[in-house]
Amino acid sequence: MIFAAILAGGIGSRMGGTDTPKQFLTLGNKPVIIHTIEKFVINEKIDKTIVLIPKNFINHTVNLIKEYIGENGDIIVIEGGETRNDTIMNSISYIEENFGIDDESIILTHDSVRPFVTHRIIEDNISAARKYGACDTVIPATDTIVESVNGRTVESIPVRDYYYQGQTPQSFNIKKLFNLINSLTEEESNILTDACKIFTLKDEDVYLVDGEVTNIKITYPYDLKLANTILEDGHD
Repeated sequence: MIFAAILAGGIGSRMGGTDTPKQFLTLGNKPVIIHTIEKFVINEKIDKTIVLIPKNFINHTVNLIKEYIGENGDIIVIEGGETRNDTIMNSISYIEENFGIDDESIILTHDSVRPFVTHRIIEDNISAARKYGACDTVIPATDTIVESVNGRTVESIPVRDYYYQGQTPQSFNIKKLFNLINSLTEEESNILTDACKIFTLKDEDVYLVDGEVTNIKITYPYDLKLANTILEDGHD
């Protein structure tokens, strides 16, 4: 089976001026998270879309899905975890308990606040995860990358041609991801911010999938303004 895990555990503290988590802010005529869920639900290859959300927003999310999408047994809303990787593990545990995991099981993990993911990106993630076991959606870095360890002075300026900006989805063979997570030391677990890093820590290849510049993450107030402009230009 192929699963999508929509990661919506954040509270949007960087959005500013609102107590509403950023995934619930209005984009066009519906919440950001609804735009995102819809992209995966309409893909016929995805069997189940699992939305992982803070516990106190589960009922609200269920009601939004009923309002904007309707009753749909292929959308499941469950509680996320304290960290991104905890949230991913919650999705895997749910899948294992309710559907089982075999050698062909695939999971696409995606930020709930990236509502402009394209069907091409989703399809490419499915293909790459099936073929290679792990993939990351990226676009080439356009700005010069500056490294500073102390936050005050420049340590180095890497060659930009070798650097990419990570987006989502990040997609995996579930069994392989599960086994790697369980092999992590406590020290390794503490430095993880991203599921793909689990693979790199264990010297496993993560293949690149071409992203899109419009596949933006809505983090700051400016991002929401930009997202509305993208939507007005006909990108949905």
